[in-house]
Amino acid sequence: MSKHLVLVSHGQFCEGLKQSTEMIMGPQDNIHTVSLLPAEGPEEFQEKFLDTIKELDDFVVFADLLGGTPCNVVSRLIMEGQEIDLYAGMNMPMVIRFINDALLGTTSHYHESTSEYVQYVNEILNGMADDEDE
Repeated sequence: MSKHLVLVSHGQFCEGLKQSTEMIMGPQDNIHTVSLLPAEGPEEFQEKFLDTIKELDDFVVFADLLGGTPCNVVSRLIMEGQEIDLYAGMNMPMVIRFINDALLGTTSHYHESTSEYVQYVNEILNGMADDEDE
């Protein structure tokens, strides 16, 4: 059985992230989403999360925001003894890297490479213009 990814977020961000990633990488049966909806509290979110992971043996969790309810609920489960790998600050390059890891049979340390995902495009474009001038 392959590793699973559980995306957790405020609102439907996690669902949109999965859908957008699937536009690039194709359908992903091993990616699951758990959304914290406006009318829900931590208890309801935890129930949905536990229901999602109950049949998953090997999974990692990406949360939208460190300190937010989805991340805090999963963090609490970790502090209670559940073995869960949790990363906060999820983005599309992280999800694509997860998919590539699954395809290649590799494992990434997502926290070590996330800064490379943020680029100041103006600086890149200025560098390209400088190269053309030479």
